[in-house]
Amino acid sequence: MTEFPDVPDRVDPPYRDGERAAVEAWLEFHRATLLTKCAGLTPEQLGERSVPPSELSLRGLVRHLTDVERHWFARTVAGQDAPPLYWGEHEDVDFSGVGADGDDPARAVPHELAAFAAELDASRAVAAAHDSLDDLGAGLRYGERVSLRWVFLHMIEEYARHNGHADLLRERIDGATGD
Repeated sequence: MTEFPDVPDRVDPPYRDGERAAVEAWLEFHRATLLTKCAGLTPEQLGERSVPPSELSLRGLVRHLTDVERHWFARTVAGQDAPPLYWGEHEDVDFSGVGADGDDPARAVPHELAAFAAELDASRAVAAAHDSLDDLGAGLRYGERVSLRWVFLHMIEEYARHNGHADLLRERIDGATGD
């Protein structure tokens, strides 16, 4: 089995909360959902693809969301020079179940999970450095600065969409279903 970096408990966001606490709680819920969908599978299972010709896999979703976290928080909010970890090896490689060089999943997956956990920590630190959701990021999206609020909402949307994919992938792999 793959060792997961501290799979957090999925906690329903509070029903009545301030805006900042609400968006942070919903993003954390979706981050935990992705890890929950991956937990208990072998590296090979994490790399299983959905249906041909798609290259989509749970492993690929972890890789993709690692780069998404990096892009939005490190690059767009913090303005850091943070090159992607997986994008660009070849088209859609971040979604695929294999590395660009056909790597050994048993060796690569633990590193990818650690990279995901590290990127989550980095994203949380970037967000915590801002007092207001109205703060504008230092980086640009299509030539414009975006607010931290926009990034949080976009990230919730990104995870929600991909967690739907993760539901279907996990069910195909071993029949497991659920939130």
